[in-house]
Amino acid sequence: MSNNRSKRDIRNIKLKKLVPVLSLFILCIGFGIVQPRFFTFSNLMIVLQQTVVLLSAAFGMTFVIVGGSIDLSVGSILAISALATALFSSSMGIFSFIMGLLAGILCGAINGIIFAKGKVPSFIATMGTMTTLRGVVLLFTKGAPISINNDSFLDLFSGRIFGIPNSAFILLIVGLFSYFLYSKTVFGREVQAIGGGEKVARLSGLNIEIIKTQMFILLGALCGIAGVLQAARVMAATAQLGIGFELDVIASVVLGGTPLTGGFGSIQGTILGAFIISVLSNGMNMLGVDAYFQQIIKGIVMIFAVFITIDRKKIGLIK
Repeated sequence: MSNNRSKRDIRNIKLKKLVPVLSLFILCIGFGIVQPRFFTFSNLMIVLQQTVVLLSAAFGMTFVIVGGSIDLSVGSILAISALATALFSSSMGIFSFIMGLLAGILCGAINGIIFAKGKVPSFIATMGTMTTLRGVVLLFTKGAPISINNDSFLDLFSGRIFGIPNSAFILLIVGLFSYFLYSKTVFGREVQAIGGGEKVARLSGLNIEIIKTQMFILLGALCGIAGVLQAARVMAATAQLGIGFELDVIASVVLGGTPLTGGFGSIQGTILGAFIISVLSNGMNMLGVDAYFQQIIKGIVMIFAVFITIDRKKIGLIK
């Protein structure tokens, strides 16, 4: 009986891994047939640019969700990081990206301390910081964009090599780092252990509070990079930057096969999930689908992804 159950579980895991691959393939073929311009080099580069910012944050969110938690403040952290980059761009030039990265790390540390040390559920803790950080952005910008006027900054983060955006090469480094951290290090295994069973992980001697805090600091740092890349893309920081971004980030992770109940997931799956979101948005824009209707479709996709990936035996553990 147990052997049959284990075989069934293995089949289910394999099926869940196939879903994002098939979904991305079907979307690309479908949009390519309906709109031949979809497969042009210029449009594929647009999809890549859209995915770069999304994936940077989604890599960090993978660790947090695998660890059994969630972060709703990623859009606000992105905005704060972009704001810090823009504010220091005139005095620090190309090195203003350091301020954006530090801003992300600080926000992630605040989230981690409130959640891990303060014992506040991650959903509530990050909802609070989401609102607070958005208020800080509004306070500094007064609703007006803060421009970045620095050619060297533009060349580094928004330039192209053989037509490929420099941001894609930056993302490649971030992706390799995230994969190594998740798959090849003790930290990655500890995160998976906490998501798989926090009580067992604690009894095994893991310092749960420290690891949870580190998860959110990592996410903050990667959101900081996303904020820098987004600021470079529009060469400004605006009050509206990152609004609704958290939903696309969470959807990317879940569509990639990582259940909200945590315990397992993959960086490769998150890459597929992010491209599904970007291809879906790009294809609907090319077809002239109404923006409000696009939100409906994305919501349905999100619900479907959660339905497919969630581990119903651990449904009471989502926190």
